[in-house]
Amino acid sequence: MNLPYLTNKNINSFIKAALAEDIGDGDHSSLGSIPKDATSEAHLIIKDDGIIAGLELAAKIFEHVDPSLIIDFNKKDGDLIEHGEIGFSVKGSSRSILSAERLVLNCLQRMSAIATYTHHMNQLIKGSKARLLDTRKTAPLFRLAEKWAVVIGGGVNHRFGLYDMVMLKDNHIDFAGGVKNAINQTVAYLEKNNLKLNIEIEVRSLKELDEVLAVGQVHRVMLDNMLPSDIRQAIKMIGGRFETEASGGITEKTIAEIAETGVDYISVGALTHSYRSLDMSLKAI
Repeated sequence: MNLPYLTNKNINSFIKAALAEDIGDGDHSSLGSIPKDATSEAHLIIKDDGIIAGLELAAKIFEHVDPSLIIDFNKKDGDLIEHGEIGFSVKGSSRSILSAERLVLNCLQRMSAIATYTHHMNQLIKGSKARLLDTRKTAPLFRLAEKWAVVIGGGVNHRFGLYDMVMLKDNHIDFAGGVKNAINQTVAYLEKNNLKLNIEIEVRSLKELDEVLAVGQVHRVMLDNMLPSDIRQAIKMIGGRFETEASGGITEKTIAEIAETGVDYISVGALTHSYRSLDMSLKAI
């Protein structure tokens, strides 16, 4: 999967920090109760229907904890799963399996929930040209896993952070003194610092869109909290000059109608901030 943030360095940094948070100076429950040389096998038991995501990350977590652990996968990221299925088995040091267990489950449950909801929302706009985007509304320090899950579920990542794309939102425009100032000052800043970043600008009305069209120099226009009729009018006004994105309070009930307007992208923050974790457990056999 060719995602720029999915580097070994980033993944290992996440795993290292997450394990440090959980294990601290030692998994004393396992160290105290389990003999050092004890070995076991455990299965990932699926307790919900959906799309599984996080298996590749789970493998990396187990490897980080103990490279001698052996994992046998029955599923791969993006597969449909049903209640009662076994996702994988893991064999090896009992202590190692227990030390990795909670981080593995936390990632799998949350990532699978995001992938499942993303898949569901994508099905609602199937047949349209619109592509489903995530946002930066992610849990601090868990963004890598959440955005990875969106892609596994069939969505598209928006910018990863504040550094890899310019997005001029309502506050930027207001603080800068208007649309024209916001765009021109940003273009000058990018040129001065030799930065080649796409500029997206949010508009709250067709009047603001008129101002954007007069200035130009942007890559995408975000149409924020607009009615489908206004989105259609905006797309007509833009006339293919810029990419278009609809955003703002879009739900399962409204996304299909938004997609039918002909907009290029639809961003939905709920993909990563309003999911319900899928139920799974790791059980010894």
